[in-house]
Amino acid sequence: MTTDRMVTYSVAMSLDGYIAGPQGQYDWIPSDDVGIDFTAFVARFDTLLMGRKTFELTQEQGPEAQIPGMRRYVFSATLQRGDVEDVTIVPPEQTAEVVRQLKKEAGKQIWLFGGGQLFAGLLEAGLVDEVEVAVMPILLGQGVPLLPQDYGHYWLERVETTEYQRGVLLSTYRVATADR
Repeated sequence: MTTDRMVTYSVAMSLDGYIAGPQGQYDWIPSDDVGIDFTAFVARFDTLLMGRKTFELTQEQGPEAQIPGMRRYVFSATLQRGDVEDVTIVPPEQTAEVVRQLKKEAGKQIWLFGGGQLFAGLLEAGLVDEVEVAVMPILLGQGVPLLPQDYGHYWLERVETTEYQRGVLLSTYRVATADR
């Protein structure tokens, strides 16, 4: 018997709950080493899910932002299949179906990267297994929230929390139940 692969939403967040600034800025996330072993982190995954805006930000960073050996799925209403090499474009109406299929395939964990809207939709569909948040010790005051409004309540069970340099806290939670 096989078990479904886990979808882990892993994201950096300000102390006041924002994953990006008002114009999508992420320059407040430390670019220098805070002690997180990124190589070990990435080794857990073989599939990457992201929304169009997050994908475009990674494209702007050039080839060094691409992770070799990682299958990439971009969920977009505007990009079309074949627009980008080595990326599978998924239209919004197929999001849940594609993620359900990916979860049933053999492989490592699935990394849901950035994109509060994509996270909210997959959470609502019951397709997110873990939420992993690196809380940065900064208050932004405004920006893109971790979870958009009107998506209900979700109970989480803490798996672990690790403190890194510069006051960064990495907490992992298992999604328990939704109150709708």
